[in-house]
Amino acid sequence: MTIKEVSEKYGLTPDTLRYYERVGIIPPVPRKKSGVRDYDEAACGWVELMKCMRSAGVRIEALIEYSSLFQQGDETAEARKELLMEQRRQLMERMEDMRRSLDRLNRKIERYERLTGKAES
Repeated sequence: MTIKEVSEKYGLTPDTLRYYERVGIIPPVPRKKSGVRDYDEAACGWVELMKCMRSAGVRIEALIEYSSLFQQGDETAEARKELLMEQRRQLMERMEDMRRSLDRLNRKIERYERLTGKAES
């Protein structure tokens, strides 16, 4: 796939993809003889994973570290595991914060319904 096709598929700009490659968030994407970047299935997998993690609020610095560890050899297996565990902890904290916010909103809606005598349809 070309950079344009990948950017359209994942909703990222070509500049974002180039930036991700430049800073090491995704491994270097090989080029065809014509000079066009050739995003194969593995490269697209990295783009998709990094987009999901970024959408979940993972910081760029953490993505760079995550990507770097996964591109290294087996000697970093424990470091990769620790990083993944930290990512999971951060995501679980965000999910808990969202749950509390949703609970507060639901309580406000219930109070409104009691005060006005109107139930939400």
